[in-house]
Amino acid sequence: MSEQWGPDEGARQWRETVGGDGVIVLDGFHALKHALRFGAEVLVAVADDPGAVRALAAGLAPDVAPAVERLVRPGALRELLPRVHPTGVAALALRPDRAAGLAALARTPRTAPIVLLDNPRNLGNVGAVVRLAAGFGATGVVTRGELDPWHQNVVRAGAGLHYATTVDRLALDELPAGPVYALDPEGEDIRALTLPDDALLAFGSERHGISPELRARADHLVSLPMRPQVSSYNLATSVAMTLFHWGGPRDETT
Repeated sequence: MSEQWGPDEGARQWRETVGGDGVIVLDGFHALKHALRFGAEVLVAVADDPGAVRALAAGLAPDVAPAVERLVRPGALRELLPRVHPTGVAALALRPDRAAGLAALARTPRTAPIVLLDNPRNLGNVGAVVRLAAGFGATGVVTRGELDPWHQNVVRAGAGLHYATTVDRLALDELPAGPVYALDPEGEDIRALTLPDDALLAFGSERHGISPELRARADHLVSLPMRPQVSSYNLATSVAMTLFHWGGPRDETT
């Protein structure tokens, strides 16, 4: 297919759009694919080889192939980004409306928990948690602290699945209603508990664990089974184990 645009059309549109209010970077084909699949407003997609990206969409995600066909423009990504994703494509999209996201978090009754990350530090870990939350159908992922959960590297690690759930940063007094189940080594073994659908499942930072103020707010302290002398699990692993326990078989007789 011959290009309808000049060889640098994508780069021109990118430079005109990047840095705008609410504009985020989708780095790589899978981030673009998921964003389109879950309703993102994608403004422009840029590829070193648009034909290769179209072929990738046709083979891996035919449901979004028409949108990729419409959006992708040629441009040298190495001039736009510090590093180029192996799939050779990146895009700019609008962050979802924040008011709608907050309303989704506050809506009750909830049919799935909210994952609460208390002052996380690692961008990749937060992205992995968003990916898990989207896969398990969690109501959303909320962070406390300085880290922006919509940072480009978080969205990259989350493969664009921010659009499949609700992701936001809130202060302690802004948290949605619901019982707080905080993961803590001193808590009750999770295997003895049933986690309710309206729970806030709280996980501490990678180094310091749950903060004192959130621990004081917690309704339950919960621990994951762990072999003695093993210090901790990775944050995303802890979230995965907890969500798997929540979504596992329920005892309908209780």
